Amino acid sequence: MRAGYVAVIGRANAGKSTLINVMVGEKVAIVSPKPQTTRDRILGVLTKEDYQIVFVDTPGIYKASTALSEMMMKTTETTGRDVDVILFVTDGHKGISEEDIALMSRYQSYGVPMLVAYTKTDIMPEENIPGDIVKIVNGGIESDIFPVSARKGKNIAKLEKALVALLPEGDKIFEQDIISDKSERFMISEIMREKILLKYDKEIPHGIAVVVERFAKRETGNLYDIDLAIVCEKPNHKAILIGKQGQALKEATSFARKDMEKFLDAKVFLSVFVKVKEDWRDKPELIREYGYADLLKELQEQERKKSKK
Repeated sequence: MRAGYVAVIGRANAGKSTLINVMVGEKVAIVSPKPQTTRDRILGVLTKEDYQIVFVDTPGIYKASTALSEMMMKTTETTGRDVDVILFVTDGHKGISEEDIALMSRYQSYGVPMLVAYTKTDIMPEENIPGDIVKIVNGGIESDIFPVSARKGKNIAKLEKALVALLPEGDKIFEQDIISDKSERFMISEIMREKILLKYDKEIPHGIAVVVERFAKRETGNLYDIDLAIVCEKPNHKAILIGKQGQALKEATSFARKDMEKFLDAKVFLSVFVKVKEDWRDKPELIREYGYADLLKELQEQERKKSKK
């Protein structure tokens, strides 16, 4: 039996969450074409007869601009040092830049076994792949490279086999039927945030948090009553989120409710309202209140260790 943790790391919108969802076979992380989609460290568990891969989905790498985004980047950095394997995901559709090579080199320097997943090969010219692989190799990256398409399933089995070969021998980390470490409440809030990321433009989706005010299953019937608060940073953002005569929010809520019902395999009665908390992403007490206590705790622990040196 082989079992271990695989950190899935890469630049924002490289396709990390999509790849994990496909490999696990279930939706354990939300997906959108915007940066900052993944904010927290999320585990996706793939269990087979003779191995278990615990994927650690990390926030995409980008320049931090708020206290919350700084915590997210710290999470990615520390995760890369505390796992058995690093799976570095790079967007093949965008090509390979010097910055991509530099990021791969940084994580390779951690001394953790690393593989490279070159993603989105289904939406790019196939003739571009060999040249990009040469760039990676010439950049000093000593890792096997797997051109993959998560949507088409191309080379996913080969990548999985290579990951398993790098895992240590040992007992399963999670029980057979566990696919994620996150609760249903967490996934419900993430599904709502996903729909907001997909529907709204520019900076608005990045300044919101989704708070579960009520999550209750009725005693009779397969029904859930769910109340959500969408927290934004500016009054004009609230107006945009709600839309003319509430139409924008109704559409986002409708899309979210359908996915929630699929996820919970039950009927959902969903109530959503919007409130403003200015600059909440720079206020530790609100970051904690809105569900990112683990990120805050990790950052504070890192700062404590630095102060002791």
